[in-house]
Amino acid sequence: MSDPAAPLPTNLGRPATRAFEAAGYRSLADLEGASEQELLALHGVGPRAIKILRERGVALAP
Repeated sequence: MSDPAAPLPTNLGRPATRAFEAAGYRSLADLEGASEQELLALHGVGPRAIKILRERGVALAP
């Protein structure tokens, strides 16, 4: 599990960051348990953003 207080990584890119924030994801902890498919469905989120989240320790659902 990631640090609950950790903000979204700055290297996600602006489109992915805006998409996450618009969907209510404000920190890494908010993303815990979200499915990869659910996140990829957000406009602006791609495989690179998912890779960055996994590298930061976010446990995404299959």
